[in-house]
Amino acid sequence: MYQKPTLRDNMINECMEQLAARKLPTRESVLRLAGCEDTKALCTAAAQIRDRGYGSHVTYSRKVFIPLTQLCRDVCHYCTFAHSPKRVSSPYMSIEQVLNVARAGARMGCKEALFTLGDKPELRYAAARDALAELGFASTLEYLAHAARAVLEEVGLLPHINAGCMGDDEIAMLRNVSASMGLMLESGSERLCAKGMPHYGSPDKVPRVRLDTIERAGRARIPFTSGLLIGIGETRLERVESLLALRELHERHGHIQEIIIQPFRAKEGTQMAHAPEPTLEELQWSIAVARLAFGPEMSIQSPPNLAADTLGEVIDAGINDWGGVSPLTPDFVNPEAPWPEVERLARETAAAGKKLHERLTVYPRYGSSAADWIAAPLRGALLKLSDAEGYPRVDSWSPGQPMSASTSEHLALTKPTNRTQVSHELRDIVAAAREGSELSHEQIVQLFSARDDNLAFVCESADELRRAVVGDTVTYTVNRNINYTNVCYFRCQFCAFSKGKHSENLRGKPYDLPMEEIARRAREAWERGATEVCMQGGIHPSYTGQTYLNILRAVKECVPHIHVHAFSPLEVWQGAKTLGITLREFLIELKQAGLGTLPGTAAEILDDEVRQHLCPDKIRTDEWLEVMATAHDLGLKTTSTIMFGHIDRPEHWARHLLHIRKLAARSGGFTEFVPLPFVPMEAPMSLKGRARPGPTIREVLLMHAVARLALHPHIPNIQTSWAKLGKQGVLSMLQAGANDLGGTLMNESITRAAGSVHGQELAPNEMEELIRAAGRIPRQRTTLYGDPSDERVRASFAARPLEPLADTPLASHARPAKRVLVRHVVTTAPECPSSARTLPQAADTSPASID
Repeated sequence: MYQKPTLRDNMINECMEQLAARKLPTRESVLRLAGCEDTKALCTAAAQIRDRGYGSHVTYSRKVFIPLTQLCRDVCHYCTFAHSPKRVSSPYMSIEQVLNVARAGARMGCKEALFTLGDKPELRYAAARDALAELGFASTLEYLAHAARAVLEEVGLLPHINAGCMGDDEIAMLRNVSASMGLMLESGSERLCAKGMPHYGSPDKVPRVRLDTIERAGRARIPFTSGLLIGIGETRLERVESLLALRELHERHGHIQEIIIQPFRAKEGTQMAHAPEPTLEELQWSIAVARLAFGPEMSIQSPPNLAADTLGEVIDAGINDWGGVSPLTPDFVNPEAPWPEVERLARETAAAGKKLHERLTVYPRYGSSAADWIAAPLRGALLKLSDAEGYPRVDSWSPGQPMSASTSEHLALTKPTNRTQVSHELRDIVAAAREGSELSHEQIVQLFSARDDNLAFVCESADELRRAVVGDTVTYTVNRNINYTNVCYFRCQFCAFSKGKHSENLRGKPYDLPMEEIARRAREAWERGATEVCMQGGIHPSYTGQTYLNILRAVKECVPHIHVHAFSPLEVWQGAKTLGITLREFLIELKQAGLGTLPGTAAEILDDEVRQHLCPDKIRTDEWLEVMATAHDLGLKTTSTIMFGHIDRPEHWARHLLHIRKLAARSGGFTEFVPLPFVPMEAPMSLKGRARPGPTIREVLLMHAVARLALHPHIPNIQTSWAKLGKQGVLSMLQAGANDLGGTLMNESITRAAGSVHGQELAPNEMEELIRAAGRIPRQRTTLYGDPSDERVRASFAARPLEPLADTPLASHARPAKRVLVRHVVTTAPECPSSARTLPQAADTSPASID
């Protein structure tokens, strides 16, 4: 809660009181700041407001600087960027030169390509017109669009374009090839355009022209950067008026993602070579006023290379961002001021009490609403580079793939941390969770946002809770997966396993196992020591509820003592509908036929905002929960899952966990919770560029840890998937709250179909070797966490190799005549109000579609 600071200047208090009421200060209140001489008090207030919006983080974007042309029709009196044709080797960089810079930057971890250029040089120089004609373009901006598209498509960096003043057509053209754009207002003072002033003779520096471009960008829904160049002759009042002009545009369109406060630097060879530069105090004053004017949500930035010896003081004034920093290219606008190395920037930021974090050129609040703010050609590249919060991915790992050295380094984040560095609010949330309190949606989202020391603390706390609840024993079960058909008429965008008539040539042939083969596989599993068969499949167009009853009877007649863990809630829901009976009636029949427990699959994300794009014709959240609740009421235990890391975000994960917790608290029917990282390699939505490449390793760690905390005390077991994470990943999850490795599987096929390389079986000796490597105690278990008989254990360790599989191929799987297929079209549920942020649009059909 805001506490009125003891500041001498009442005008600061006036702004702070309005901000405490979650309102921006009035125009009049901000204008009064122009007369405030107490810079220290301003900075204290600004830092407090900054911390409310950004906490301990200060960000930067790792970029390459591409000066496409240094010709310009303007003659700003302080500029050394613009040259005449005689002083450049070529009027424009070639596409190959542009791509070489972009490729070199990508190898160094850059994710942004900053295009900067002079304003419309062809209007002044014949050399520019001739060069453009030779290149085949009518204007500099047409060539710029071509160059940006090349970088986007051939290298994958996100273009950020500073193209000067533009009209609507030019903005629309560049929007299709740039993730964000920028145009510094510099100053809103018309006085600076008069004769003898720095903008005289520069038609593109007329404030109303620049403000018009910024407004046009707002109407076009472009994430935009603007700001001030301070110290070029403007007064403090003019500076404040300039900030308010930008604020007015942002209030109309919501498009300005950052405000830059850049100090003027005098340069040799310019008309202002001997003009005085603004002092550090003047820079701090301007930053602080900008923060108070724009409030806690706006990103306020100042270039670190222009304040290299006073970085801490700049942070203290209220910034939360350093802007673009390049490990490769110089600042061509200020070539005399080299970029600080990122390592040094991190040290200086830490010395000021903040953590340096990388961001993308598109800020998270705009990237998370990509359908509104990002042109379609850019969305795939943005998703590829983003984590679930819209920040950059830190390495190239995806679930199902081996882990690189850099991924292994991030796994060390689970190690114990110095708790004095952890936020008090996070410690309070964890304490409440460990006491068994139900966390709020906002608290769970905050757990998912943990990074650095906070991340280590959450993982460590979850592991401590695991030890208190289930001890140091790690369990696993010996089982076999039997996926009786991969034919499916549903259109799940994530599924690489199912087959429809449009995907028969993808990832193997469609099949439908006869009952004899299902029974044979169950018998072989029993002979190899299994206590469970786990059975699920696609929703074949000829399947009805009777099919599932027949499968159960075939297995139980052949192997009466094996536990059948089978049928997703989607299969149960569809089976009941096809028989025209209630869920309760169908589940009773399944139980009588031999069903032991249900897998908690088909949950994906229990949030219909996601489901309407991810699996649009699948059961809704409330229907999934109804199946599970009914099963629990009948005494059927189930597992619970989440499949995450595609188009979802932490707020969706939080809703999912709260749904699971609420049902678990009522019924006590969930045996375990299983985080399933999205494996992207062969998923239809990934192949179309409509999903992130799975969760990051940080997000996987947090899903296990947060689940342990948020579901306590109602679900004691947190399972981790060796098929998706491999042995190295599993070891780390065992340090983040997990206590179960699931099944040996024998015939894992769904994750392998998606592209995983981690194999189809992890035999008991390998399971136990892995568990001991984690310093834990292995225990073989049954499906319901009991102890298997000694005979079962001996058989599991003495298992012979599996017989070759014979998946029965189909010559055709056309829809049966005279039967309406059961579907459900998911729309946003009432309990999930429309978010200000939107999800990537999924296609209407996918390769898994059958009709």
